[in-house]
Amino acid sequence: MFEVSTEILLLLLGAAFAAGFVDAIAGGGGLITVPVLLLSGANPVTALATNKIQGLFGAGTAALTYAKGGHVDLKAQILPATIAFAASVAGALLISVLPTDFIRLLLPILLIAVALYFGLSKGLNDQDRARRMSPMVLMATMVPLVGFYDGLLGPGAGSFYMLAFVGLAGYGVLKATAHTKLLNFASNVGGMLAFAFVASPWWITGIAMGLAQILGARLGASLAQKVGSRLIKPLLITTSLALALKLLWDML
Repeated sequence: MFEVSTEILLLLLGAAFAAGFVDAIAGGGGLITVPVLLLSGANPVTALATNKIQGLFGAGTAALTYAKGGHVDLKAQILPATIAFAASVAGALLISVLPTDFIRLLLPILLIAVALYFGLSKGLNDQDRARRMSPMVLMATMVPLVGFYDGLLGPGAGSFYMLAFVGLAGYGVLKATAHTKLLNFASNVGGMLAFAFVASPWWITGIAMGLAQILGARLGASLAQKVGSRLIKPLLITTSLALALKLLWDML
C-alpha cells in the first residue's frame, strides 16, 4: 500500500510531525522532510512533489489555528492566496525548463540576510509598525514572486513570506507568521497539482505524512500564539541559517 517499508514510514512520520511543528512557528519544515525523503529513496523531483503533498496539511492546519486565535482573517486572504496558487503552478511547471542553478547560488545569501534582519533589527516584536508597502502592492509583487519560487524550488519560502510581511507590510512577528500560512498552503496546493502532471509523487506516503503534519502544526501554532515573537524569532533565525548552511553544503 505504502511506497516505502514500515520502518521508513515511521521515520517519515516522525520527520513530518517535527516539520509541521517548526513550519507552523517559523517556516522551514522542508529542511526536515526533503532530506529524509531523499534518504528514503525518493529521487529529487519525487521528494519535492511528495513534500508538497504532506506540507499542505501542516500549512492548512496552522492557518486555521491562527485564524481561530484571531490573528488572521482568512477570508481577506483569498485573493493573495489565489495569486500564490497560480504563481506556484507556473513555477512547478517550469522547473524542467528554467535554469535554477543561479537561484540555488543566491538562496543561501538571501536566507542569511533574512536571519540577520530578524536577529539584528531592533524593536521586532508582536506589535505592528509603519508599513513600507501597501497591501495591494505587496499582493501584486512579493506574493506572486515567493509563490513562483515556492513552486519552482520551495526551501525558505515561508521565511521570504515572513520577511515581506514584517519588513514591508509592517506586521508584528506573530501576525506575520499567521498571515504566511494560507499563502504557504495555497502555493503548496499549486505546486502539488503541477507536480502531479510532471512527477510521480508518493501519494499514500505523502498523505500519511500529512496527518502527522496536522498534529505537529497544531501544537506549533498553539505554542507560538502563547509565546509570540520570543519563540518565533529565534526559531526563524535558526531555520534560515540551517537551511542556508545545508544549501552551501550541497553545493560543495
